[in-house]
Amino acid sequence: MPEKTATIPDTPLFDRAGSIRGYRLNKMAMALGQPENREAFKADEDTYLARFGLSDEEKAAVKSRNWHEMVRLGGNLFFILKIAAVDPTPITEIGAAQAGMSHEGFLYERLGKKKNG
Repeated sequence: MPEKTATIPDTPLFDRAGSIRGYRLNKMAMALGQPENREAFKADEDTYLARFGLSDEEKAAVKSRNWHEMVRLGGNLFFILKIAAVDPTPITEIGAAQAGMSHEGFLYERLGKKKNG
């Protein structure tokens, strides 16, 4: 069987290794589906993140809402969207981060929205 490789430059491949690498991050994000966990996250992110044993790198990515970094660390976008729902963060901002673009540029380039001004 041929070796799998990422075909899009700078795009993390979410495979078994990525799933294992992102287990804690994904478990934490999935738990945000429960109202009591969302409230705990909003009240004290540091304490909430510590409950799941996240690394300093993972904690920093979550706290800064660095969507691209969370995916690079093995985060599954479907789980990470649960973090975005707590704030709430428009999905287009996450798309812009993944594409390495400004939000305004992403709206214009990818969705055909006119720039303000």
